[in-house]
Amino acid sequence: MRPDRIQSKVFFYTTSPLACPYLDGQVERRIVTELSGNEADSLHNALSKGGFRRSHFMAYAPVCPNCNACIPVRVDVENFRFSKSWRRLENRFKGLNATYCPPIASQEQFTLFEAYQQGRHFDGDMALMDFFDYRSMVEETPVETSIVEFRDGNRLVSALLMDHLDDGLSAVYSFYDNDKEYDGLGNYMVLWAIRQSLENALPYVYLGYLIKECRKMSYKARYAPLEGCVDGVWTTING
Repeated sequence: MRPDRIQSKVFFYTTSPLACPYLDGQVERRIVTELSGNEADSLHNALSKGGFRRSHFMAYAPVCPNCNACIPVRVDVENFRFSKSWRRLENRFKGLNATYCPPIASQEQFTLFEAYQQGRHFDGDMALMDFFDYRSMVEETPVETSIVEFRDGNRLVSALLMDHLDDGLSAVYSFYDNDKEYDGLGNYMVLWAIRQSLENALPYVYLGYLIKECRKMSYKARYAPLEGCVDGVWTTING
């Protein structure tokens, strides 16, 4: 990795090239920096506005050779259109109880997470995670983070790991029950985050990277209007 000092006490590194986990035949490289100390939140906020994402104690953005398929995206909350189908989905799950929890991993969460991975992403690296890997994903955060639990009665049916930014909410990762009666919960959690942002006068919900050529990452295009960060500038890319 090669460090490039761009301002006092903040160093950026470029990772070695690896096979892209999303697109066959492509090579992935990232620019990364550590989030730490008293300035972690402010740095995280600034970098998020520039298209970076957080993982554990690091913020990263793709700098892949010969590929620019990853587009950082965020929902324009004030202008988001709650279509009839979105409202039907909200009504379907309106009985769920959502609770903000501190970023502390539980065995109950991990059991749901593990079943979700085996049912929907069995061929991915996350399907190999054990409880300690999961705990690391949830608890290793230097910024304001919550894990929101959604319960049907006493039953945990979904969870959303979420960072709190000064201009919105950032969905880090979500997972849910594989039972057919809970199909659509992934979309519902995004709608829930949009409603939360509206209630708290926050303009955006950050959804990570849209990759139109990858089925697992292309679903984000359905939230309109959606802004994408292209060449450092946020602009509407649909709706």
